[in-house]
Amino acid sequence: MIRNKWTLALCVLTIALNACIKDHNPQPVTLENAAAFREVSSTDLGGEAAAEISAYDAATKRLFTVNNESKALVDVLDFSSFPAKKIQSIDISALGGVANSVAVSDGKLAIALEGTDKQANGKIIVINTSTLAEIKQVTVGALPDMVTFSPDGKYIVTANEGEPNATYTNDPEGSISIIDLTNNYSVKTINFTAFASMQSQLLAGGFRTFGPNAGDFSKDIEPEYVAISEDSKKAWITLQENNAIAEVDLVSGTILKINPLGTKDYSVAMNAIDASNEDGKIELKTWPVKSYYMPDAISYFNIGGTGYLITANEGDARDYTGFKEEARVSTLKLDPVKFPNAAELQKKENLGRLNITTTAGKNSAGLYEELYGFGGRGFSIFNASTGQQIFEIGKALEEEVIKAGKYDDSRSDDKGVEPEGVTVGLVNGKPTAFVALERADAIAVYDVSNPTAPKFLQLIATGDAPEGVLFVSADKSPNGRSMLVVSSEGDGTVKVYQPDLL
Repeated sequence: MIRNKWTLALCVLTIALNACIKDHNPQPVTLENAAAFREVSSTDLGGEAAAEISAYDAATKRLFTVNNESKALVDVLDFSSFPAKKIQSIDISALGGVANSVAVSDGKLAIALEGTDKQANGKIIVINTSTLAEIKQVTVGALPDMVTFSPDGKYIVTANEGEPNATYTNDPEGSISIIDLTNNYSVKTINFTAFASMQSQLLAGGFRTFGPNAGDFSKDIEPEYVAISEDSKKAWITLQENNAIAEVDLVSGTILKINPLGTKDYSVAMNAIDASNEDGKIELKTWPVKSYYMPDAISYFNIGGTGYLITANEGDARDYTGFKEEARVSTLKLDPVKFPNAAELQKKENLGRLNITTTAGKNSAGLYEELYGFGGRGFSIFNASTGQQIFEIGKALEEEVIKAGKYDDSRSDDKGVEPEGVTVGLVNGKPTAFVALERADAIAVYDVSNPTAPKFLQLIATGDAPEGVLFVSADKSPNGRSMLVVSSEGDGTVKVYQPDLL
């Protein structure tokens, strides 16, 4: 009897000890190599404009991709196995004009659809991701260019660009629409009229209002892209043509502030560029040019409770039959005091081919005292709370592209590698940025766990002109591995990349 008691006690002790050993020696965790993303799937959706922006639904293992090749479609791809296959299309061409963006949350697909009349109000079409049945149509502002859900699924937010018509005789207000799903899809569309009184102050910080309707502040504003904080309370919207970021309180539905972004100085060695497509070589040099950042995409990420924003500084000139701002340096009259070497600068192999804006830098005599370009040819990181730029990539991104043999010298006179898309995802718990380079046909990957000193990891070759860049975390991926989905508008391909395991 005593022996049985001791045996029982020994068994209990053994079980406890084994449990203790197990707790202190956990099973190995599968780690992914963020510097080794490789292509695992490629789907051709039909050619130019056939693949623009994509959104993924983990519940149905479906990808939804904007396809405007012939009419407004959203293609549905089966992602349950690779290579991914197109299974059907959602035809929304009868509901409006061009589809510009898609987003997914909790079984709902939101499609941003501009009006048949591009200057009229657009719509958000909400569809069930499983049945593909329509749930709701919501009217938003003119030209909804980007749509996204808040992380908690409560809001749909759109950046309504409000572009003018070709003759610039009809320029609708740029606006932001906030749709509250918990209140029967009620919508609040807000404009920038309240900031008109601050125009002088904003312009001093590098803000741009310059079109034929610049006298009407809200009409000259053109929202482009949206990022939302992890608590779903705030949004940041790029105002690309205006060279700024707006901060929005989603709960109250108000614009809190506009943060002008200033310029990037190409006369500084760390910001050197290749300014000519006719010099017969690729060479980064300094030039007397300041360039507006003019970001397209923006993404939010959080490290240790501090929020950050990363922007893809594409640049974008206004080019309409009724108004064109772009000109080559060779065609300008330069101030001989400011540019004593004007004749040398204006040679095509030097600065003559570079496109700059005619809306800034000119004195009362019609001579250019300063030259202002388009875009930053890279990316920047900001403190989300203060709006302060804490990192600028300088020339380092283009150096990596040149090193990889991916630099397109024909774009040197324009916007270089032209960063357009950006997103941030967690790989092994580390925030990792993916920057889409439209003119390099590549994605640049950076570890941004130290946002003041990002670390270059990899350059991924993509389809022609990557437009949409989507990161799907391992826990939502169909095969338990992180997934990068790239939609390229130039050749209409959707490619999937996954990292090697460490």
